[in-house]
Amino acid sequence: MQIEIAAKRLAELGHATRLEIFRYLVKGGKTGVPVGEIQSALGVPGSTLSHHITRLVNVGLVVQRREGRTLYCVPQYTELDALVAFLQDECCINETTDST
Repeated sequence: MQIEIAAKRLAELGHATRLEIFRYLVKGGKTGVPVGEIQSALGVPGSTLSHHITRLVNVGLVVQRREGRTLYCVPQYTELDALVAFLQDECCINETTDST
């Protein structure tokens, strides 16, 4: 993953409301969660929720799917896994061992 992409995704998740939304979506599973359910559960006004979801969609962490009149938000686990892997990728590579 490129550092610019990781930085954008982390910046979007760095906002408390977006992080709360994303965590709720992750709990909802791979089928996604209806926008109305997210709004009810988190108590976020509709226009504000739409703004935050759009930000998560723009960085690839969420996709939306429409079924009839219901709009679902689906967390992108592959992208989440890639972000976590990016953060852990070089864990401890500069660590030195004390041979004494």
